[in-house]
Amino acid sequence: MIKKRIIPCLDVKDGRVVKGIQFKGLRDIGNPVDLAMYYNEAGADELVFLDISKTEEGHSLMLEVIEQTASRLFIPLTIGGGIQSLDDITQLLNHGADKVSLNSSALKNPQLIKQASDKFGRQCICIAIDSHYDPERKAHYCCTHGGKKMTNIKVYDWVQQVEQLGAGELLVTSMGHDGMKQGFDIEHLAKIKSLVNIPIIASGGGGNAQHFVELFEQTDVSAGLAASILHDRETTVQSIKEVIRQGGIAVR
Repeated sequence: MIKKRIIPCLDVKDGRVVKGIQFKGLRDIGNPVDLAMYYNEAGADELVFLDISKTEEGHSLMLEVIEQTASRLFIPLTIGGGIQSLDDITQLLNHGADKVSLNSSALKNPQLIKQASDKFGRQCICIAIDSHYDPERKAHYCCTHGGKKMTNIKVYDWVQQVEQLGAGELLVTSMGHDGMKQGFDIEHLAKIKSLVNIPIIASGGGGNAQHFVELFEQTDVSAGLAASILHDRETTVQSIKEVIRQGGIAVR
């Protein structure tokens, strides 16, 4: 049995970790290198850095952060945000990233997924999906630009397409659940998992350890992403894992 993973996510803006609710109201959480080291020691299985900087200066700062972090980290590091090209991916991997997460750029140019997968290997390429449910059209749609712009691309179509193009993993954020701490979007995640064979990281809604138990009991996703509850020190990675183990679920 493949053991489940718990992955802290750090949103990084201009060299600082920030957190908001549903991508809004950002507040400063701390230094990314310090927080990465904290989670490394705290039992995290991987780390995700999402670069939400708006400027080139901000993105340049991110390369320094990645290099400083990767040199001291003993767990895989995934970097997402602002990645536009194969050159960007090369830079990130050369600075110490283990995987890259593509979102808006992949929606704009799906062939980037195939090119990146062919060049760097499927295991390096994670596709991030900001999923928004439109009640009028009764369907989930992909969003871009940090969740601000909704496309006409349906999530269930997109996940199958990216798998065929060479994605090695999906990171699915249910935007209506993000930062709300009310539990994961179980039904949506289970549906996506039924459509693809690649691993899925679930994001959005993890408010306590029991939510992760429900996620792993009711879906076959590989990992749960956590941000708010960990950054606010409401719980720890090890506490979440202990509750998951008590639920009879294998976790790393």
